[in-house]
Amino acid sequence: MGDGEIRSYKDLKVWQLAIELAEACYHTTRGFPKDELYGMTAQIRRAAASVPANIAEGHGRNSQGDYAHSLRIAQGSLKELETRLLLAQRIGLTDENAIAPILNKSETLGKMLQALIRSLEAGRV
Repeated sequence: MGDGEIRSYKDLKVWQLAIELAEACYHTTRGFPKDELYGMTAQIRRAAASVPANIAEGHGRNSQGDYAHSLRIAQGSLKELETRLLLAQRIGLTDENAIAPILNKSETLGKMLQALIRSLEAGRV
């Protein structure tokens, strides 16, 4: 078995980055006001957790088309997450310094997802 062999979704670099991103979102939202627990905090956490969950779900599907579909859903959750973080900044729940690293990871992850989708569509995965 080769060093870079994919045995599970946990071996996917795209999933690993998505988990790191979700973890960062959980840490960042800990500082949000308690009255946002069921509002922006929950929405950011839900969107963040959805990204690696959809990557894992897609990897477990039986077809490349289903996998690509799940990756597109992950991309949508990623864009939702970015929007919610930017809104949280605009309304004063967080600042640019707190979300900039998350948005940078998100941009990298978005590019990785797009590349993986293209590979699946071209039959290279």
